[in-house]
Amino acid sequence: MPALITTTVYRLDELDQGAKDKARAWYREGGFDHDWYDAVYEDFQRIAEILGIRVRTRTVRLVGGRIRQDPCIWFTGFSSQGDGAAWEGFWSYRKSAAADLRAYAPQDKILHGIAERLQAAQRQNFYQLHAEVAHRGTYCHAYSMAIEVCRNSPVAQEIAGDAESVVTEALRDLANWLYRQLEQEYDHLTSDESVDEMLLINGYTFTEEGRQFG
Repeated sequence: MPALITTTVYRLDELDQGAKDKARAWYREGGFDHDWYDAVYEDFQRIAEILGIRVRTRTVRLVGGRIRQDPCIWFTGFSSQGDGAAWEGFWSYRKSAAADLRAYAPQDKILHGIAERLQAAQRQNFYQLHAEVAHRGTYCHAYSMAIEVCRNSPVAQEIAGDAESVVTEALRDLANWLYRQLEQEYDHLTSDESVDEMLLINGYTFTEEGRQFG
């Protein structure tokens, strides 16, 4: 015989502290199935463009047979040794890169330093340097990127000074910068304040013990 069972449900702000913690844990475990890192990726691609980097893309097939082009950016994080970010692409000289980057990110001294080092290496080599960056292996961090620096000299001049190592280090530092931005965004989105806001805005309800209902 059918029976009617009534359950009392609560909004997050109606729960006690222990139940709130359970509700937050539920959201953190399953609330990030969307591409929460998209804004960070977009910012990185704009910065890369300013620096003279063309980030490689890869084709991703979607439901229904559609396709999209995703940037070749990877990361793992954020609490294990070996976590980090890596990217693939092509770098070459872009006029006024350092100045344009200062205009785009006036407070970010790390990015300023990367741009200035790349500019100095180009100046030393008559603006003929270019580099190809590829991801190697299963790990994702700055040192999983294979970086080949070359010089397009009409008279076959070799790379001057320590420009090859300077460029390599700068491009890896850019990957490390990206990882820090991803980590900061993740920490922000998973903070109690942000999680509470999302649970309330979306109208989630919970049992008295903090189990999601419905």
